[in-house]
Amino acid sequence: MAEFKQSTKLHNVLYDIRGPILQAAQQMEAEGHRILKLNIGNPAPFGFEAPDAILVDMIRHLPHAQGYSDSRGIFSARTAVSQYYQTRGIQNIHVDDIYLGNGVSELITMSLMALLDDGDEVLIPTPDYPLWTASVALAGGRPVHYLCDEDSGWQPDLEDLEAKITPRTKGIVVINPNNPTGAVYPEDTLKKIVALAEKHGLVLFADEIYEKILYEDAVHVNVASLTGDAVLCLTFSGLSKAYRVCGYRAGWMAISGPKKDAADYLEGINLLANMRLCANVPAQHAIQTALGGYQSINDLILPGGRLLEQRNKAYDMLNAIPGVSTQQARGAMYLFPKLDPEVYRIRDDEKFVLDLLREQKILVSHGRAFNWVRPDHFRMVTLPLVKDLEEAINRMADFLSRYKGN
Repeated sequence: MAEFKQSTKLHNVLYDIRGPILQAAQQMEAEGHRILKLNIGNPAPFGFEAPDAILVDMIRHLPHAQGYSDSRGIFSARTAVSQYYQTRGIQNIHVDDIYLGNGVSELITMSLMALLDDGDEVLIPTPDYPLWTASVALAGGRPVHYLCDEDSGWQPDLEDLEAKITPRTKGIVVINPNNPTGAVYPEDTLKKIVALAEKHGLVLFADEIYEKILYEDAVHVNVASLTGDAVLCLTFSGLSKAYRVCGYRAGWMAISGPKKDAADYLEGINLLANMRLCANVPAQHAIQTALGGYQSINDLILPGGRLLEQRNKAYDMLNAIPGVSTQQARGAMYLFPKLDPEVYRIRDDEKFVLDLLREQKILVSHGRAFNWVRPDHFRMVTLPLVKDLEEAINRMADFLSRYKGN
């Protein structure tokens, strides 16, 4: 009988957030164990619910959402997105510059497939959200990782970024607020990245899905508000995180900058959008209501709000564990703690995470799943209630007190 193997296109494609470790957790659940999943930023299992207005609007439009929409998306939703960016100081994004997708993930892959030839390079931060690295590889490109400096609050190392630009470089990815570190980039840093993109003729890919999840005095600056007509910028965002509807798969891509110079590239994006026909139509009807209505996310990030209080509790407790340190998240819903290599001699961080899972029934993601360079970090979400975080981190501390590494 013939043996069927996966395509060689997948050989450099990794997405370890949902890889073997999650499979081990699922097997343990099948055996009757209760696993606390701190590995994926999925708000729903932790009691975060979508605003009622979004649910009502989707339900009301269901009878009219049975057919395909325009391949870019329904007009009302695209108008709402373009108007939102206009309020953010981005005047050169219009309705036809908006593409709606089945989450941001689909649009990231689409944008890279339309741009890259085999061997083309894209600069991606390390640590990164691994979909970017995987999607570049799937498109035939070469992911090149520029360093973010932990000692500087995980800010991009701009010298390292520029040193890695070559004649094959096509674009720079900026994840702000950052997943997995929670860093929020100041305007001056973003201006310098824009200047590098202009100098070298590169596309900017701005992943801003967490732009509304900010803490204390953190301020989010949309990269596209700094590019003007000098740099082509593709901005990605959606409803999954701030509006707690990951399962609806309602994301968008907004294109700004010198679009005439990118006409051939944009034609490629349009071709791919036509091929998938359209995004999930019922979820598209949630976008206008979400962007125009009361922003309930503010109740969660201000003092007394769940997301802020949970972030603070996790930060304090993790830093109290001997040999563990973490930078405070300025945005998003994650922490990216470091395990001191002098205390925990870990050579394989995937094994470390599996050991924690098997002993304490706690699932986190290992640092190298985010293309970090050393086996000395892990990512955990800060979505559980404070009491559940206290229990989980106390169990981590107990585990680490006896863990000798591998």
